[in-house]
Amino acid sequence: MTLKHALIVAAALAATFTVLPAQADETGMASMHDWVRVGRKVCYTEHTHYASSNGHRSKRAALNAAIRDWQEFTAFEYGTSWAYFKRANAKRKACSRQASGWSCSIQARPCKRR
Repeated sequence: MTLKHALIVAAALAATFTVLPAQADETGMASMHDWVRVGRKVCYTEHTHYASSNGHRSKRAALNAAIRDWQEFTAFEYGTSWAYFKRANAKRKACSRQASGWSCSIQARPCKRR
């Protein structure tokens, strides 16, 4: 192992241990954004995630697909503790029926339990 490689590994380990409190699957990326307490949750102050779906037979199916997409991306980026749309803040939803089926777009600020 080279000295450069050892320093990179040491820095990664140090970063892992300085993100407290940590969830088992949190990526550490959440610390890039400012947080605010909202009731029993901690939410991003301004950072919003977006998702959409299209071509679904029903409005409900389109909305569920958009929510699933939002949750999957948020979990990938920050970890599952941030990835529950029902906990999110500043939610916006818009759905419409097109010739190809129902489409929905959503946006929300990720939140997690304190």
